[in-house]
Amino acid sequence: MSTSIYPMTFDPVLKEKIWGGQKLNAIFNKGTSATAKVGESWEIADLKEGQSTVKNGALAGKSLHEAIVANPEGLLGTKVHDVFGPHFPLLIKFIDAASDLSIQVHPTDETSPTGVGKTEMWYIMQADEGAKLTVGFNQKITKEEYDERIDNLTIEEVMDQHVVNEGDAFFINAGRIHAIGGGVLLAEIQQTSDVTYRVYDYNRKDDDGNLRDLHVKESREVLDFETTQDFKLDYDRSVTNKPQVVKHHTYFKTEWVNLTEAYEVSRKDSFTIIIVVSGALEFSDGSTTGNLSAGETLLIPAANEAVSLKADSCEILEVYL
Repeated sequence: MSTSIYPMTFDPVLKEKIWGGQKLNAIFNKGTSATAKVGESWEIADLKEGQSTVKNGALAGKSLHEAIVANPEGLLGTKVHDVFGPHFPLLIKFIDAASDLSIQVHPTDETSPTGVGKTEMWYIMQADEGAKLTVGFNQKITKEEYDERIDNLTIEEVMDQHVVNEGDAFFINAGRIHAIGGGVLLAEIQQTSDVTYRVYDYNRKDDDGNLRDLHVKESREVLDFETTQDFKLDYDRSVTNKPQVVKHHTYFKTEWVNLTEAYEVSRKDSFTIIIVVSGALEFSDGSTTGNLSAGETLLIPAANEAVSLKADSCEILEVYL
C-alpha cells in the first residue's frame, strides 16, 4: 500500500464570523480563544479560501490538495477523479450560529460564476431550545413581490421557519432561500464552493460599523420561488450498526450509522468521509490507527484496504460519492 494511502485526520480551518460563537470550542474543543466568534470549522476543505492540513501519518503537514496530488485516483477513486480531476469535490464544515445567519441563496453549477454551484445538506448536532432554521418560502411569491419585500424589509414574513432538534437533517438544493438561526450547531456537507448570495442581513453592522454587502440582483436570478416541502429528510434513528440513508444525491451520498459494535468501511470507487456527530470511536486499517471524538472527521481514501471502526456508542455520518 502506498504511503499516501491511509485513513487521514486533519487540522481544520477555523473561520471567525460576525454571527459566530463559542460552541466549537466548548463542545468540540477546537482550541479557539474565549473571545473569538468562530462560526465555521472547515473540517475537510480543498479551496483557495481554506485548505485542510493532514494531521497524521506520512503526509502530516501537507495540505489536502497536496495529499490528492500525491495519488489522485488512489485517494479520490477512479470514478471521482474522472469527473473532478485532482480536486476534492466536497467541503465539510461545522457551523456554530450564535446569532442568525443572513438570509441567503447559492447558485447552481449553471448559474455560478465559478462553474461550481453549492448544493448542501445540514445535520443538526446540537440546538438550543426553540432554535430554528429558515428554509424556503411559506407561500408562492413573484419576483416583483420579492423585490418589494427586499426594499421594505418584509422578506422574513414569507420565509418558512422550522424549529429543530439534534439529529434533524435538511437538504438545501442550490437556488433555495435559507438561513441558519441562532442557537444551532450543525454539520454541513456541500459541493466545494464558497459562493453565497446574501439576500437580507437584518441591517446588521460589522465590528467596524459597516453594513455587509447584499447580492439582491444576483440572488433574484438564481432563486427557486416554488414552495416545495421536500427539504426535511427522514431516516430511521432506531436502527443500530446498519447505514440509514439520509440523502443520496448527484453531489454526495450521506448515511447515518449508530455504532454499538465493530463496523467495516470498504469502498473502492470513492473516498469515504466519516463525521463523528456523537460519542467516540477507534479506527484501524491494520497499519494506521487512531481515535475520533464527536466533532472530528476521518478521510478514508478509495484505495484503502478495509478500515475497521470500533465503538460502544457512537453516531457517525458516512459520506461518499
